[in-house]
This record gives sequence, C-alpha cells and structure tokens, in this order.
Amino acid sequence: MLFRSPETGFLLLLAWRLLRGDAIPAWWSAPLGLWNDLVLGLPIGLSVATWSAAMIALDLLDRRTMWRDYWLEWLLAAALVTLAELARREVDAAMGARYDLVAILPAIAISVLAFPLAAWTASKLDRWRLGR
Repeated sequence: MLFRSPETGFLLLLAWRLLRGDAIPAWWSAPLGLWNDLVLGLPIGLSVATWSAAMIALDLLDRRTMWRDYWLEWLLAAALVTLAELARREVDAAMGARYDLVAILPAIAISVLAFPLAAWTASKLDRWRLGR
C-alpha cells in the first residue's frame, strides 16, 4: 500500500492564513507552492494550483463570515487538506499512478490531527515576528 506523508508546508500556510489573514497576501501561495513542488518532486503546478485555490477560498470565506471559532477553522483546514489530497490523487492518476482512495486516508487523517500543532506553531512564529 502506498503511504504519503502529509504536506507540512500546506498545513503551516493554512494555519498562518487562518490566524492572520492580513499577514499573507493570496499571491504568496503561488511561489510557495512552486517551491513545494520543486522540493518534494511533485508535478510542477500542482501545489501552485491547490494552494492558490485554498487561499482564494479562504479569502472568499473571510468576506462572507463575520467570525470563526477554533472548531470552524479546524473544519475548514480539514476540508481544504482533503480537497488538496484528492486533487493530488487525480493528478497522479492522470500520470499513470493508480491507487485506491484508501491509500490517502492515513495522510488526510494525520494532516487533520496535526492541524492544531501547525496552528500552535504559527501562533508562536507570529508572536516572535511581532516581537512579543
């Protein structure tokens, strides 16, 4: 069975964006996604597309919602991680790597359960960035 590790960079990007929506402009997701593609050896443009779509979706949700609590942010991150993994599976299938949907469930579960750690890390980095 194929096991893929969850993408830590995507989790940190989501956590930072959900914590501080004004600190990261949406266009940053493209160069960060390109860097992720190059470092992890993914098809060029996959992370650029999924990360940019996630940032645009979060921008649209920020305009629609007045408030978000921690559980809603966790649910949003879980949905975006799941959609990104499904998009990666479809791109892999188009390139000839076919595997069951069950193969990506551990990566999705680990990513969803690791989101609080990513959010904590983003908050600590933000405090350090602001000099508090």
